[in-house]
Amino acid sequence: MAKDKSLVIKSGSRFATDVQELRRRARAHMEQGAVTEGYRADVETVLRVLNEALATEIVCVLRYKRHYYMAAGIHATAVAGEFLEHANAEQRHADQLAERITQLGGEPDLNPGNMVSRSHSEYVEGKGLIEMIREDLVAERIVIESYSEIIRFLGNDDPSTRRLMEEILAEEEDHANDLRTLLESLGKDEHEKADQRR
Repeated sequence: MAKDKSLVIKSGSRFATDVQELRRRARAHMEQGAVTEGYRADVETVLRVLNEALATEIVCVLRYKRHYYMAAGIHATAVAGEFLEHANAEQRHADQLAERITQLGGEPDLNPGNMVSRSHSEYVEGKGLIEMIREDLVAERIVIESYSEIIRFLGNDDPSTRRLMEEILAEEEDHANDLRTLLESLGKDEHEKADQRR
C-alpha cells in the first residue's frame, strides 16, 4: 500500500498534520527558501508581476516627489504635504515588493532604463496643483485596478503575496480618496474665486 504524501489529514472535525512528511519536505530543496512544495503559483509569473508592481511604485514615488517640490500657490503647503506623505508610502510599498521578490528567489529589477515601460501607471508631470492632483488620482486608479487583478490572479496559490498586495491596495485606495477630496476642495475654492471676480 502506497504511503499518502499529503500533509493534512481530515478526520471529521479534526485537523492533523503529517509531521514526518512536513519535516521531510522542509529539508528537500532548501535552496528554494520560502518556495516550498506547497507553493502552487507559477513563481516566474509571480516574479514578473511583482517586478511590474515594483516599477509602478517607483514611478509613483518619482511623480509624487516632483509634485511635492513643484507645488506652488496658496494651497501649496497642505497639498505638498499630501504629496510627500504619498511618496513615502509608495517607497515603503516598493521596499515591501522588493523584499517579497527576493523571498521568492527572484531579483528586484531596479534598472531605470526600463522602469517606465514596466510600470502600469505613467509619469505625468502636470502643471499647477489641480493638474498634478488629477494625474496622481489617475495613477492611483490605474494601480487600484491593476492590483485588484493581481490579487484575483494570486487567489489561494500564494497567500503571502496576496496579503501583501491587499495591504498595498488598501493604502492606494486611501490615497485615491485623499486626492479626490483635495480635488473637490480646490475645485470649490476655484469656483468661489471665479464668483468673487464677477
